Amino acid sequence: MPGPYDQQIEDLLAQYRRQRDAAAETRRRINETTATVTAPRQTVKITVGAQGEVTAVEFPTGAYRRMAPRELADVLLTTLQQARAEALRSVAGVLADGLPPGVTVPDLLQGRIDPDAVLPEDPAMPDPVRDYVDHGFQGENHE
Repeated sequence: MPGPYDQQIEDLLAQYRRQRDAAAETRRRINETTATVTAPRQTVKITVGAQGEVTAVEFPTGAYRRMAPRELADVLLTTLQQARAEALRSVAGVLADGLPPGVTVPDLLQGRIDPDAVLPEDPAMPDPVRDYVDHGFQGENHE
């Protein structure tokens, strides 16, 4: 015979699983985020990932050959900063729905958050509730 809380427990577990799946999906979308910025005069084109790591540097034209080393360095740094800022904006868009408690944007952006750590497959609960979930109600009068 089903216990008085079976449906509520099932609903809570289903909600928990949806939250856990959503967290994993958010992580996947962040990991796939990239941003590419091309400098004026197409001197350089830089692509970065969600964490700001440089994944590609291209020189679409020969314009860089006519630049002084310092000028080229400045263009590279400016373009890199713009690409990182664009990637951060993209990640912020992914996070628009909100983060679970205990998760910070810096930790998430630096890949230090594992969905299993925030939303483990087996949620924490008091021993009596765990026993009820695992074995059903086994009170003195209902064995």
